Amino acid sequence: MGTGSRIPTTIVTGFLGSGKTTLVNHILANESGRRIAVIVNEFGAVGIDGELVVGADEQILELANGCICCTVRADLGRAATTILASGRPIDLLLIETTGLADPAPIIQSFILDETLRSRLELDAIVTVVDAQHVVDQLNNEQAREQIAFADILLINKVDAAPPRVVDELLGLVRRFNPLARIHHTTACNVDLSCVLDVRAFDLRNALTLDPELLSDSSHEHDADIACVAIREPGGVDPDRLSRWLNQLVQSQGKDLLRCKGIVDLVGEARRFVFHGVHMTLDGRPGRPWRSTESRINQLVFIGRNLDPQALRRGFDGCRAEMAEAIG
Repeated sequence: MGTGSRIPTTIVTGFLGSGKTTLVNHILANESGRRIAVIVNEFGAVGIDGELVVGADEQILELANGCICCTVRADLGRAATTILASGRPIDLLLIETTGLADPAPIIQSFILDETLRSRLELDAIVTVVDAQHVVDQLNNEQAREQIAFADILLINKVDAAPPRVVDELLGLVRRFNPLARIHHTTACNVDLSCVLDVRAFDLRNALTLDPELLSDSSHEHDADIACVAIREPGGVDPDRLSRWLNQLVQSQGKDLLRCKGIVDLVGEARRFVFHGVHMTLDGRPGRPWRSTESRINQLVFIGRNLDPQALRRGFDGCRAEMAEAIG
């Protein structure tokens, strides 16, 4: 637990598609003894991950259209203040960052922001690593920084990689971080005692990595990476959606760092949820649509060389009325 009245806080980070939301869901599903609040941050104007966090509707505060470590960093302080002022007892705060977040400015916020410093205790930075794609992702500076600043590393999706590759990854990530505790996981299924209440964060280690950590410096993303968001109502034909998404990842998988979406399939009571990383694509039914909510399609594509108009035309071609018109 935290020191005095300070609330222990775990930052969950990791590159796009590594499994951060899966880890947050695992914690919420299995840490039933404590009252948990969640802040979810996303890169782009449409927030989806907040809806994919299960069983915590009353506890989620979502920050979209930016990144905790830059354009909405001030919002992190306001979000924490809102949660703390809500009057609800909170035993643990989880912060899930966007996959493009640099941990250094987030750590800086916990030291320099008076509210965060006095009310929250940074327990650990947990970085989720995608065993399938980390070798390519390490070309990105944010991915390297996320591993370097981690107190705990989860090498996730080990079921999808040969044991020899997993062993090699251990040596690879150790080059960037020789001190972090490392756990191999499938679907982020880890004993919670390994990631919560571990008191693993050490400011001295962070300052060794970045001596300018406590200076008020700015942070910039890779300018080549952009986000295309689609948010529209209307039933979608499942066959057309499947063909379009599979063709998209086959043709643009190299540049498509992440895609995810919540879709209203025509005639279905449950939302359809899909995730993709490069050329890997997975989709399945999500929770049922509530009678009180609008059935809005929400899709997000993050990558390089994306054509927003082509993506929107592609999705429009999946509409159920389009399928009926063509016959």
